[in-house]
Amino acid sequence: MRLEVGPGAAASGAAGLVTGAGRLLWSAGGLVALAVGLAGIVLPLVPTTVFLLAAAFAFARGSPRLHGWLLGHPRLGPPIRDWQTHRCIRPRAKALAVLAMAGTLCGSWWAGLGAGPLAAQAAVLAVVAAFLLSRPSRPVGGSS
Repeated sequence: MRLEVGPGAAASGAAGLVTGAGRLLWSAGGLVALAVGLAGIVLPLVPTTVFLLAAAFAFARGSPRLHGWLLGHPRLGPPIRDWQTHRCIRPRAKALAVLAMAGTLCGSWWAGLGAGPLAAQAAVLAVVAAFLLSRPSRPVGGSS
């Protein structure tokens, strides 16, 4: 089983394609990640984007057809392509993510979560928010 790792592997799709049982495992992993990512669209505490990125990663190695479908999807594809090609996150996605994190933290406080777990949750969410907000909003040198 051959697995190509590196910046070009994710963007090129088929460059990291494996064969045999490995291909089946990557495809199955991609389907599981896709299912969890789609569930995250309607479930407030389940992240969506990270699982869609994982699905694209797995499909690039296991199923060129599913990889192409995911990247070409009108709603799911653009943020994945932005990340794979430019490592950028659109401003609307950043705002929604930070809003969801703030809502989650407020919900935890409202539900009576203890001070220790609430502080730990706040610290993790702050690190994630800082990472998201530090990513470029547009491709460097581009306007798309």
